[in-house]
Amino acid sequence: MPLNSTAIEHIHDLGAYVSASPSSFHAVHEAARRLDGAGFTALVETAEWPSGAGSFYMIRDGALVAWVTPETAGPTTGFNILGAHTDSPSFKLKPKPTTGSHGWLQAGVEVYGGPLLNSWLDRELRLAGRLVMMDGTEHLTATAAMLRFPQLAIHLDRGVNDGLTLDKQRHMNPVWGLGAPVDNDLLSVLAANVAGTVVDPAAIGGYDVVIADTQAPAVFGGNSEFFASGRLDNLSATHAGLVALIAHSANDTAHSGAPISVLAAFDHEEIGSNSRSGACGPILEDVLARISDGLGATGSQRRQAVAASFCVSADAGHAVHPNYSERHDPVNHPILNGGPLLKINANQRYATDGAGAAFWARLCGAAEVPYQEFVSNNVMPCGSTIGPLTATRLGIRTVDVGVPLLSMHSARELCGVEDPRRLAAVTELFFGTMA
Repeated sequence: MPLNSTAIEHIHDLGAYVSASPSSFHAVHEAARRLDGAGFTALVETAEWPSGAGSFYMIRDGALVAWVTPETAGPTTGFNILGAHTDSPSFKLKPKPTTGSHGWLQAGVEVYGGPLLNSWLDRELRLAGRLVMMDGTEHLTATAAMLRFPQLAIHLDRGVNDGLTLDKQRHMNPVWGLGAPVDNDLLSVLAANVAGTVVDPAAIGGYDVVIADTQAPAVFGGNSEFFASGRLDNLSATHAGLVALIAHSANDTAHSGAPISVLAAFDHEEIGSNSRSGACGPILEDVLARISDGLGATGSQRRQAVAASFCVSADAGHAVHPNYSERHDPVNHPILNGGPLLKINANQRYATDGAGAAFWARLCGAAEVPYQEFVSNNVMPCGSTIGPLTATRLGIRTVDVGVPLLSMHSARELCGVEDPRRLAAVTELFFGTMA
């Protein structure tokens, strides 16, 4: 079956976004670049913000919140929020990162989140993130391919195919060169890979640097129906929200009753969201309060605006695995290219309830987009998302959705070519529709 040309265009743009976003800091930088090009205004938290209508965004570390306020917005106008996250499971550079032994240079790294460790073996990898100088200035850094977690040869581990066991401390130390640590400095390499300026490695006061895969995203399959890439969890949703918000901002959104549309791309979801830029922090609440303040809202009116709001928590979900179908619910078997997932959990690990599910169904119907329901096998507890955190913290009705994947938390994940574009299409409609 021939693929939708819009889906092909979207998937290649998603690939470009992922390639430009090896870290959460790069993801918000690339989002800001695109928002600037679409006429959005960057705001700084320590400055006064303009009141009234317009398209704006702000960045806090590795998180970004962008919004469009229509001309008709008032003190009680609700917010339609697409929540996603910019981080992915990986490895983060430790203090004193230049290590090694037996003539090898290695990098000291700490496991970040819950990566599939074996998927990172024998890949050409890079370092990316931010350097913070002693004077407080920050610089993005990203190397070319320079690291590898080399697997032990089968001749030295004859039972490896009967069960691979990786010790996070002993085995997950990537090599990046030859020599003695005393004669080499990984921070000097990172400083040399800051674009557009000269950085003195001795002036680096701190850093947030992760490992990322270097293999380019790819469309493949018998009918080119698959898309493989790193960081689909969760740049697939961040990108969908970004594309939808930019498209929404270009349309006439001044009709009476139009909500304030918001993209909230949090950091640190993979490690629990407990940070100033995570969903457990105050970043979204702070932004919504300042928008309402700019519209002249009183305390009571701010609560009215929140009560009129809706959040779509968009995070990747699980497609049925053909080789492990017993790990899934016996009845609900989502597939790639079957449409975005509506994620449901009786214990509220996902925030979807009946009212949210009905609203999502209406949106998908209006957008002419199919969707699928995901629920876990009762003996396989599901993970969670920013959805329950946002619903609990702010009291906003929330529904959990996402693009179906195989190989979630792998260095290289797999989705269908059609599904990311469908998520963006529903999101664009959502941004202009009151629940």
